[in-house]
Formats: sequence, C-alpha cells, structure tokens
Amino acid sequence: MYEWLIGDDRLTPAKAAAVYCTDAVGSLPPNARVLDCACGTGQLAIGLASFGLDVVAADASDGMVHRTEKAADEQGVSLRVLRASWDELPDHLQDSTFDLVFCVGNSLGHAEGAAGRLSALEAMSRLLNPGGRLVLHSRNWELVRSAGSRVDVRDRLIRRNDRDAVVSYYWQIAQCWEEEHFLEIVVAQIEPDGAVRTCSERLSIWPYRYEDIVAQLRSVGLTVQSTTFDPESDGYMVVASRD
Repeated sequence: MYEWLIGDDRLTPAKAAAVYCTDAVGSLPPNARVLDCACGTGQLAIGLASFGLDVVAADASDGMVHRTEKAADEQGVSLRVLRASWDELPDHLQDSTFDLVFCVGNSLGHAEGAAGRLSALEAMSRLLNPGGRLVLHSRNWELVRSAGSRVDVRDRLIRRNDRDAVVSYYWQIAQCWEEEHFLEIVVAQIEPDGAVRTCSERLSIWPYRYEDIVAQLRSVGLTVQSTTFDPESDGYMVVASRD
C-alpha cells in the first residue's frame, strides 16, 4: 500500500534523492556516511547510495526493511539496512559517525508525543559528527489541525504498476495538541475487470507546532541552518547542524 502514498516526484531512487538532498549532498566529503531514519521502502537511501555514499537505512518495520533490501539488490546498490526504531539506533550505530542524517516522509509525527520526539531527536543528534547535519521533513501540523476532523479524497487517480487507485485520508483530530490523533488511509484500487478492491491502514499521530520542533532541535544540540517553513504551505524542510 505504501507506494500509493509516495508522490510521483519521489517514486524512484533518483527522484527521491533529487527532492531531498541536492544541496546537502553536494557539499559532503567523498565517502561520507549518511543515515536514513524511517527509510520506508528505501527509495531515498538507494538514491543516496548510488552517489557512492556510505549509507545506512533504518526502519522500525520488518516489512520496510525487507522491501529496502530487495530494492537495493534489484538496483545493484550496496548499503546497510537494519531494523531499529529511533531510540534503538544508538544500540546499533556508533555516536558521532554520520555526516548527514535524514528523517523525512513526515515520519517524526509517529513518535509518541513530545517525549518520543525528543528521544528520537536525541538519538539522531548523537549519531552526527560535530558539524554534521540533520535533514527533517514534516507536515505543517498547524494546518492539519486547523482543518479539523475530515475526509480528504485525492482529486485524481494514482497509477502504479499499470493499476489505478483513489486514495482517501480520514483525519481524526483530537481536541488538544498533546493527545493522540489518528489517520486512516484507504486505497480503492481498480482491478482490470472493473472491480474495486480496498485496503486501509490506521495510524497514530502526535502532531507538533513548528516552534516546538525548533526548540527541541536546539535542546539536543542542533542549530537550524535553513528552513522552508511557511504558515500557508502543507509541509516544510528543516536542515539543522550539530553544534
């Protein structure tokens, strides 16, 4: 189901790398070490590895780890893949060994509350070399919450592997920021015979304000270098360096 949720601009390793890291990767030294946290199906990690970087891809899901390994083999790309949540990363990887860490795809919203986010950011900061950078991509949760509970239906068919589908999002917005929110994603896939097959997944989300994530970055020794945050835009990217 995951591939139905990836935008066309990030569907291949080359496209994913181009979206997230043109400037960041261009300034890296040869053989730089890069970590992709919550790597999903591994498109970004594989794209990074194709540049000749020393890449580690990590995800808390066994299924995503398997898909990343399979995709890397198919692409003929060498990288290390491990199953680990954010707070488990220091158990597998040495401190101060990465030049660049990615946390993209709106994944940080699945960390459980302020404490969970702080633990995740602490782990990522620990793994960075002094002067190393964290690239964080996030939804604009202020906009998500301001629209309230609702159903969002994509206004076009999405085509993947010669199949079409309609994707819907059911947002269950809690009263307070600190409470658990829910997002149910429903994919209605159109079969060759015209029948419609549906699958769904319900996700827990703990949203955060932009000002809160900046403060948490600062608290774990990371300084924001650049940001694309705009109160009216759906998402943003923050690049922060380790002090």
